[in-house]
Amino acid sequence: MTASDVKTKPKTTKPREKFINREVSWLDFNARVLEEARDPETPLLERLKFVAIASNNLDEFFMVRMGSLHLLRAERPGKRDVNRLTPDQQLVQATNKTKALVEEQYRNFREDIQPRLNAEGLVRITPETANTEQRRQLQRYFHEELATVLTPAAVKADGPAPFHANLKLHLFIRLRDETGADGKAQPRLLIMPLIGDVDRFISLRVENGYGYMLVEDVIAMHIRDMFPKDDVLEVVPFRITRNADMAVSEDGALDLLSEMSEILTARKTSGCVRIEMPETATRISERQLCRIFDAGENEVYRVNGPLNFSDYFSLASLPGYDHLRDPEWKPAQAPDLDLNKPLFEQIAAKPRLFHHPYQSFDPVITLLNQAADDPQVIAIKQVLYRTSRNSPIVTALMRAAERGKAVTAIVELKARFDEARNIEWARAMEQAGVQVIYGVKGYKTHAKLLIIVRREPAGIRRYMHFGTGNYNEGTAKLYTDVSYMTSDPDLGADASLFFNTITGFSQPQTFRRIAAAPLTIRETLIQLIEGEIERAKQGDKGHIMAKFNSLTDPAMIRLLYKASCAGVRIDLNIRGICCLLPGVKGMSENIRVVSIIDRFLEHSRIFWFRHGGDPRVFISSADWMTRNLSKRVELMTPVDEPEHRETLEHILHTALHDNVKARELRKDGKYHRLSPETSPPLRSQEALHLEAQAEPKGVARARRTTFEAHRPHRK
Repeated sequence: MTASDVKTKPKTTKPREKFINREVSWLDFNARVLEEARDPETPLLERLKFVAIASNNLDEFFMVRMGSLHLLRAERPGKRDVNRLTPDQQLVQATNKTKALVEEQYRNFREDIQPRLNAEGLVRITPETANTEQRRQLQRYFHEELATVLTPAAVKADGPAPFHANLKLHLFIRLRDETGADGKAQPRLLIMPLIGDVDRFISLRVENGYGYMLVEDVIAMHIRDMFPKDDVLEVVPFRITRNADMAVSEDGALDLLSEMSEILTARKTSGCVRIEMPETATRISERQLCRIFDAGENEVYRVNGPLNFSDYFSLASLPGYDHLRDPEWKPAQAPDLDLNKPLFEQIAAKPRLFHHPYQSFDPVITLLNQAADDPQVIAIKQVLYRTSRNSPIVTALMRAAERGKAVTAIVELKARFDEARNIEWARAMEQAGVQVIYGVKGYKTHAKLLIIVRREPAGIRRYMHFGTGNYNEGTAKLYTDVSYMTSDPDLGADASLFFNTITGFSQPQTFRRIAAAPLTIRETLIQLIEGEIERAKQGDKGHIMAKFNSLTDPAMIRLLYKASCAGVRIDLNIRGICCLLPGVKGMSENIRVVSIIDRFLEHSRIFWFRHGGDPRVFISSADWMTRNLSKRVELMTPVDEPEHRETLEHILHTALHDNVKARELRKDGKYHRLSPETSPPLRSQEALHLEAQAEPKGVARARRTTFEAHRPHRK
């Protein structure tokens, strides 16, 4: 017998675990936002808003993610990510994808949205199209208003980088070179910031509708009036983006408030990671701006259209064009809660669950206001991550402190881009007598928690609000989030223990029912997922449903791959970044991922585990990212009341059944927009809004209809 006569068993190889690059996944999310800007079914001014949202998103992406990669390339150029890519390779990949995305964004605006705006009477007027009367109006405006606030400043291409504000519009002005004493030509360069009270859109009289000219065009028309004796060669609008990925060095920070203030100051002069300019700008100006701001040509983004689409939020909000907007969806008041009566008795009778913005955020504000004024309330404790500019939440806390109650607020000074506001509120609260704590050293405090301690005839009772979103009544009208109010004694004990662990820096003890990061959320999730794996191996149905913003943690992704291979069905509704690759045979074939982009920002975090037919359901402040599970202070709260568990399960099912605004991530790593084929159309946000407006009996009927019409949602 020869070796060839021996039949060997074919080798079966398990596919190598695959991950989607984080930056690529984030840019794919922004591409989905831009899809809404292209959707002809979306009202025109809503499409314009999506253009502005995408622009805002890109600004943050450059300040944070690209900024982080620039720092990583400088400090640890050989460090590789989970896909074995170096920082330089990730930068190249992200830059190429970003430039393609920006080009598509501008093409859509230029060829579709702008012509439609013009047709609807929202007319952009250019120096070439302005008529005689409009030119007179612009000349008066320039000389009487603009010229009085504009200040051009001379710069040198080879000199030290000047201070110019991050993300603000500037004009780069080239004058005719002058001859120096040595006989050589000396470039004459100026930069003029368009800051302060300078409006971006200059209103002009038109026959019907609203005419406007961009302020940079107005200045370009009259620039020679500012330099009557000089030869102006070029006027280039531009905008720089500075690296905002800076962290407080807490080891040496004796005063975190002062240290955070120094970080905000440092951001104003940090390195440039992007220069935006019109594609019509000459190469001479591009090279000079790159030298001035120490940027490479890869950091230059030339665009065919106006800079900074974020400014177009104001144009999209002009009064009188409601026919170009979505109809208003007013939040519903909770049907079984009377805000005109004390809420404590109503919450003590039964816990309450709210789904914002379909249901109003008013109960949260009312509860805190009542607590501030109730003589039986002896203490209020709250975690504040982000608040509004004129926050009624903070105002109530200060009023409570002034009335002699023991008020403690954990204020996160490191909430990115809200640091200045949080510093301002922290100082105001301290002056009002609030005890302000700045979180745990080395960790961001991202949990959402309110504890109210009340003296009642039966003794001390605690009332809690657990949330998935921030205590910001403004974003509560735009973000989908869940609020849970309860006076459950076990949750009250856990909430107080959690709070005191943070404020007292004490050694953590065992919680009764909640889980908290960085201590136990990861461990709890692992136990719950492993439980589904074991049940699936034993022939039971393993099933996980989860809704959150981002999934990037490699260990969690590997565990989900393991669960899929064991036969656990996994349905994920992830708005933004997803580094997991679903649908791959032998790795993730039982995992489904959908993303919904609609009029509200999907923000709630809901986790559901079948648990052998006795579901375990949680709400949380934490996404499944390494930073949330291991590097932040987060909360995961069980919701055990059958009616509330049913509501949360229904929210998950509705999102997973969406076939109008949902995109499904496939094994090719691309998102494919779903469409109603074998089942009726279901736009999840619209369905949830209509349910919230219905009477309680109508809500139950609507939910049954949804389930019957759209199950099963898998082919």
